[in-house]
Amino acid sequence: MALIITPAQLSRRSEFYHQLAQLTAAGIGLVAALGQLQRNPPERSFREPIKRTLNELARGSTFTESLQSAGEWLPAFDVALLQAGEHSGRLDACFRLLADYYRDRARIARQMISDLMYPAFLFHFAIFILPFAQFFTTGNTAVYLAKTFGVLIPVYVVVFAFIYALQSKHGEAWRARLESLLHPVPVLGTARRYLALSRLSIALESLISAGVNIVEAWPLAANASGSPALRKAVDAWTPLLASGQTPADILGNSHVFPELFTAQYATGEISGKLDETLRRLHTYFQEEGTRKLRAVSEWVPKIIYLIIVLFIAYSIVQFYSHQYGPGSDLDKILNGKD
Repeated sequence: MALIITPAQLSRRSEFYHQLAQLTAAGIGLVAALGQLQRNPPERSFREPIKRTLNELARGSTFTESLQSAGEWLPAFDVALLQAGEHSGRLDACFRLLADYYRDRARIARQMISDLMYPAFLFHFAIFILPFAQFFTTGNTAVYLAKTFGVLIPVYVVVFAFIYALQSKHGEAWRARLESLLHPVPVLGTARRYLALSRLSIALESLISAGVNIVEAWPLAANASGSPALRKAVDAWTPLLASGQTPADILGNSHVFPELFTAQYATGEISGKLDETLRRLHTYFQEEGTRKLRAVSEWVPKIIYLIIVLFIAYSIVQFYSHQYGPGSDLDKILNGKD
């Protein structure tokens, strides 16, 4: 798996799942569909892991076990959601969900990169041009490099570390820490929670509609949500569910799930239309989570641009103050000081 996942890689992963959804929905078996993609993959790097997956399937392993044995070429979230799809017999729906998920992520990432191009150019321009006057008068190359690359390199390291930390390929312990850090962040934290609830809702609906026992369905759906907090909360329900309590009763005492989800789920459980309710919850949280994520992608570049403009303005004021303000060489000459 690549160190940093780019928008192009996200698009190719979306295309991979899109093709799988099309082939399986058309009645082509999973093995035949994977064989077709091995011969004509969206990305050449997919060919070898698909081959390993097919080999494991030929040995009698389940699809989930085959994916896990093929190496870490897919994030744990993907494997968990596909596991729910395999249990429910609705892999094609999970393939479509993952295709839409990665397509949205690629589009949002491209938009943010595009919006950040001008602020990034402005920042680099300021870094190189502001110390140039001093370099021009003194000719001190070491000082100029320290004031330019000495600033840029730490910035590059911080940006790279931040992007790496947000990648979905990390283990659950890392993702749990990241989730707890981003949880209180306005808009972004809510967007991540909503998207996790959306994935949980559709996975749970698929499992219940396929006749999977509710005690088994909830942990599988929570694992498919990609949220360590949701999975941990649901894992603690096991003895309560086994004792006869319904999920609606437990949700009423849970602070992890929002009131909207709890109320809608309870209504669906009582009315006997839980599958319809979960589909509606999936749609709502998917749309709201995506909308908030797009808002973040639009406002983050604007905030960065404002910070850079303020930095440039401050640097210009400092430069003129140093050159022409009280105590400067010009001030000493005008006032007859040594």
